[in-house]
Amino acid sequence: MRILEPLALTTGPAAAHGLPFQGGPTGFLLARLIEDGAERGIIPARAIPEGWRDLLPPITAAPPPFAGIVPKLPGGPLVMGIVNVTPDSFSGDGVAAAAAIAQGQAMLDSGADILDIGGESTRPGAAPVPPAEEIARTLPVIRALAPLAPLSIDTRNAATMAAALDAGARIVNDIAALRHDSDAPALLRRTGAPVVLMHMLGTDPRRMQDDPRYADVAIEVFTFLRDRIASLGLPPSQVAVDPGIGFGKTLAHNLALLDRLPILAGLGCPILLGASRKGSLGRLTGVTDPGRRLAPSLAAALAATARGAAILRVHDVAETVQALKVWRAATG
Repeated sequence: MRILEPLALTTGPAAAHGLPFQGGPTGFLLARLIEDGAERGIIPARAIPEGWRDLLPPITAAPPPFAGIVPKLPGGPLVMGIVNVTPDSFSGDGVAAAAAIAQGQAMLDSGADILDIGGESTRPGAAPVPPAEEIARTLPVIRALAPLAPLSIDTRNAATMAAALDAGARIVNDIAALRHDSDAPALLRRTGAPVVLMHMLGTDPRRMQDDPRYADVAIEVFTFLRDRIASLGLPPSQVAVDPGIGFGKTLAHNLALLDRLPILAGLGCPILLGASRKGSLGRLTGVTDPGRRLAPSLAAALAATARGAAILRVHDVAETVQALKVWRAATG
């Protein structure tokens, strides 16, 4: 099994000395050759040998627009606003239906492209929520907001996915990559709904942080997502991939995934990054209150955008959109 990892991403005149990255103004000057999990060398991008060049098209071409959604910020990633209809969200922003609807409307006014509606907290140690309760929490919000914008349903449960899609949601966002509920893969194949497949260590959020270990976290996450897409039989145009920051990873793993995010471009799918307010940012900065992690969340969002993220899942929409406007103006 071979993987081609883009390195030394750059913009401006220097980009012309490498190969294009994701069809945009960014280029990559170097590439790491990985075969059977082992590095075979780092070489100039323009010197990639013939036997490896078949891996280039998904890296150099633009990924398909996710769910057909055009970003409000031209040339920028999609901004997915997080709407938690839960009493126990890790970030303390979970609210009841009426407040969630108002929160979603405010996010749309601030520039969100998608709203991600969730009725179950999946923070480490969180208790599972029965699908019936999850449905009761989320459906009033989905029915109210679906006429206003594309919605995703953040769930592991097929019954919740089906009810949400029937109520007007367009996208499924599953932290378990359709492994938790055996009925989920057939539902996605039948409906053709776009789906976000995330890497998580195991399938139980209560135990994912017990003792996460990887030989090489970037390679293992890439391999998991590649194999999952293949086993599900879903076309890449239906899928976005998420490396799962904080889901069965240490701080070092999270930083490595953020730094090596371009490796996922080889899957040919849009990349989603969700680092907003997470514990790893608190450990880096010493900010214990998740609600006060705006600055590190913006830093992570911009780092991910520079490395190929096509979708940013965030709590602070207005501030993220403002930061992206400056980033886009500065990078061309």
